[in-house]
Amino acid sequence: MKHTSVTPRTDRGKKPDGQNPDRRQAGPPPAGSHRGHPPDPGDWPDPPLRHDIQGLRALAVGLVVAAHVGVPHAAGGYAGVDVFFVISGYLITSGLLREAARTGTLSLRRFFGRRAMRILPLATLVCLVTILGCRLFASKIRYTEFLHDALAAAAHFMNVELAFSGTDYLQQNATPSPFQHYWSLSAEEQFYLLWPVLLLLSWKVLRRPWPSALLLGALCLFSYILSAETTGTSPSWAYFGLHTRWWELGAGGLLAFCPGALTRIPRVVSGAGAWLGLAAILAAAVLYDDDTPFPGHHALLPVLGAVLVIAGGGRPSSSGASRLLAVRPATWVGGLSYGWYLWHWPVLMLGPAALDRTATPRLLLALSAVALLLAWATLHLVENPIRFHGGLRRQPATAIAFGLGLSASAVCVTLVAASFPPALSSGARAPELSATLAAARDPQARLTALLGTPATGLPANLAPALPHVKEQRSAVYRDRCHVDQTATRSPACVYGDRSSDKVVVLFGDSHAAQWFPALDRLSRERGWRLVSLTKASCKTADLTIVADGAPYTACDTWRKNALERIAQLRPMLVVASSSEAGTPVDRVHDPLREWTGGYERVDRRLVRDAGMLIVLLDNPWPRGDAVECAARHPLELRECETDARAAVSSPTVRTAARTAARRTGAAVIDPKGWLCPPTGRCPVTVGDTFVYRDESHLAESYVAALTPVLRQELRRHI
Repeated sequence: MKHTSVTPRTDRGKKPDGQNPDRRQAGPPPAGSHRGHPPDPGDWPDPPLRHDIQGLRALAVGLVVAAHVGVPHAAGGYAGVDVFFVISGYLITSGLLREAARTGTLSLRRFFGRRAMRILPLATLVCLVTILGCRLFASKIRYTEFLHDALAAAAHFMNVELAFSGTDYLQQNATPSPFQHYWSLSAEEQFYLLWPVLLLLSWKVLRRPWPSALLLGALCLFSYILSAETTGTSPSWAYFGLHTRWWELGAGGLLAFCPGALTRIPRVVSGAGAWLGLAAILAAAVLYDDDTPFPGHHALLPVLGAVLVIAGGGRPSSSGASRLLAVRPATWVGGLSYGWYLWHWPVLMLGPAALDRTATPRLLLALSAVALLLAWATLHLVENPIRFHGGLRRQPATAIAFGLGLSASAVCVTLVAASFPPALSSGARAPELSATLAAARDPQARLTALLGTPATGLPANLAPALPHVKEQRSAVYRDRCHVDQTATRSPACVYGDRSSDKVVVLFGDSHAAQWFPALDRLSRERGWRLVSLTKASCKTADLTIVADGAPYTACDTWRKNALERIAQLRPMLVVASSSEAGTPVDRVHDPLREWTGGYERVDRRLVRDAGMLIVLLDNPWPRGDAVECAARHPLELRECETDARAAVSSPTVRTAARTAARRTGAAVIDPKGWLCPPTGRCPVTVGDTFVYRDESHLAESYVAALTPVLRQELRRHI
């Protein structure tokens, strides 16, 4: 899903299934009719081996892996999902129609038995190995969350789970779940439960293949309409829901109804169509990205591309595109596509942590190669021995029971593993930070002393517990007063003493919004009316910056509207703050001068329209996501600390903010001393409180505990 890091930004991966249960690939189905209408053997020959479909699998899985690794110009590689859906629908329906034509009916028991042997052994093995990997290497604070996902994967409703969960702005940069890629396997399995039943019922009632195709085609058209509508209104359900993906699998299934027509297409037409289909698939991979509304109408490009490629290879004399896809390396990768897909995602998610290395593109490429080797090994050691086991193939009921047993075993292992989460504490207790600072005669001096004696491990009385640090939400988030990147105005969000004529404004981006818990407490204590005006990633400096690769003009409009509102409020105090991270749209030769000018233009307006302006400088930043780091090293917190000299995000922007404040007569508060000792390293826990929420923001519990320190500092200026 597009994240997130809304993601949530949410994964766009796909399980390359749809492989024929026989050793050769399924091709066009035999024709014929039911009851009294025997099939014509001349119309329904056994299908030839389709090496081009194996190559198409290789292309699709390669695009998916490339997108996940971060290969340049392959951001739309998630379109490989749609290619696999078409392949699966075509091959599965081909086999079902061929059986119906030859026997006059469909054996659902045989079909589900083949599917169970094909899909579940490796899916279960990868799930169990990933659970072990989560236990050893994944974030311990997200262990329970990941095991919940493992349960959804084992029970085959991962797509429904992701559709319900959607995205979360505050966790959009969190590492995706190692089980997230099971969504497509779940969607396909749900399709397998319904499509054969509908095919059998339509076959028995209508007795001819083409009326059945028309009926199923109507369902696919309805699914496409739902996909187009839902993509704009509910992106999570549109992306993960079976009802919006049904038409993609059905497109391949409907193609299987016309094997004779495919063989009669003129070679020039089929060849051109196959090349056009390849171009369409590659165009989707290159042109699409995480901002593309998907699936909806955009899914037509890869889906129609896959249909054209499969249709173009239906002639006995294949086209040039089909021969290209059928080269030996491509067919070899295509044969491993299912395993490569299942292995690559957890290896990419857990591998860097297991190696204690940063997830660079080069490392991810190496890990994807490791996943390919795992796919090769498990194909020969697990998949093929079970898939071609004579006893299971001859006894469909036994095969179904075997598959259900695998799924049940995975569910049981997941439940047991979730019942014993890893320890996240050193066992020692620490002073209660909030109470200690509240009782101190000099809160700043007491805080400095605590910063100089950091804990080496997470305290037993950490409040809140580490898994809940990211979940904390102040009122500005709960009330949606901190607006997102698309908004140009803030709602009327007033806190503290709402009837007071003493107005205080909190102004800036999320690094201003993080100070709300302390300002809210002070406002209620002092009888202030607190107005919150904050917007995601929007700097207080009057400079147009880049956001998501484009000029952040919505920020400029919001800032203009916010300054006008402040002028109307005539507040006694404005507290302005914003992150030091930002890139101006226009290339500047003197960044310090440009940033200083941008801050100065805004500061002058605020000094003119408010009784006092306090510029609250950006907080020191930790080394990456502090919560995730502490979860990996709960007894070695020094691994998560950063040197006080390196904790400033941008010395240039910081200097500019100071200079602009001095020129305009604004006061400056530097919170660095509230998070780092004068020398040494900046801790991630102080007393019983965790300092950070992620890779740059402060935890709300820590900000709330700093209320006495902020009160002490404000008294010097007000």
